[in-house]
Amino acid sequence: MEQTDPVKMAATGAGIAGGAALVAPVAPPLLHGLAGIAVVGLGVVAVGTLVMKATGALKGVEKSAKSTMEKKTFR
Repeated sequence: MEQTDPVKMAATGAGIAGGAALVAPVAPPLLHGLAGIAVVGLGVVAVGTLVMKATGALKGVEKSAKSTMEKKTFR
């Protein structure tokens, strides 16, 4: 059986706690920034999709109006 060294365990625990203490003040603003970037990205995708659908709908209306006018002029 392997015996654990309490000094090594304490040093590892202190290293983890020290690293967490150094990262803790930076983590919340970083997470808020990442969340903000994600929200902005989703907004850009939504607006792009809306513009593409509106453009497609307007082109469809334009094509149907042209075809209707062509049918009326040739008859």
